[in-house]
Amino acid sequence: MGGRAALTRRLAEPGAERNHVGGRASIDQLSRAGLRRIRRATYAFRRHRARSDFDGSADYWDRRYRLGSDSGAGSYGQTAAHKAEFVNAFVAERHVQSVIEFGCGDGNQLTLAEYPRYVGLDVSPEAVRACQARFAGDSTKQFKVVADYNGERADLALSLDVIYHLVEDPVFEDYMRLLFDAAERYVIVFSSNTNRRTPIDRAHLRHRRFTDWTARQDSWSLQHASSSFGVRRRASFFVFERILPSK
Repeated sequence: MGGRAALTRRLAEPGAERNHVGGRASIDQLSRAGLRRIRRATYAFRRHRARSDFDGSADYWDRRYRLGSDSGAGSYGQTAAHKAEFVNAFVAERHVQSVIEFGCGDGNQLTLAEYPRYVGLDVSPEAVRACQARFAGDSTKQFKVVADYNGERADLALSLDVIYHLVEDPVFEDYMRLLFDAAERYVIVFSSNTNRRTPIDRAHLRHRRFTDWTARQDSWSLQHASSSFGVRRRASFFVFERILPSK
């Protein structure tokens, strides 16, 4: 009993799993949070044994899912609830009818979403298979590997916790073009926006001031930038709106 109580206390500390309305997590949520931590630790060990080098963004994420890990802490707990609250409110207020997301991950963030129609894409076939199984009974959602993208567009294009994982310049450029070309009206990005690196940044992290790229896009305007929240308080919401040609 003492060990279980100690685990419960640790998981209930600031930053541990919370329920959707911001209250203290239930025992079931705490247990799931503990299991996720175990899976991530197991993944880290297996990855170290399998290969310790970094072969690029796409390889990293597909290998991560194949070895049993998940999309990371940003897709769970308080950060996931914060992102869902913001995007769901935006979708409702702007009467968004369709959403396309580049980087759907394991689908846990999507369980909190309230979108009329949704297409999720990811570089990892393993992540796409997991999402297809998870939402098999939901006809409003589709999932595809990015390599199979066929020009689908939506009112809103989403990028949540993806940009700072694109460590290669060509991958970043291709991703940004794909993201903005797929949006009919709006793009929402949740990311850091700085070029400064820190000693704790790992091989699969590269923070970028991505608004340098968006500032060069004549057909888009930045409508909103929120205060930092996730990724150790370095990530914010950025909302872009397509500039329609004057008649």
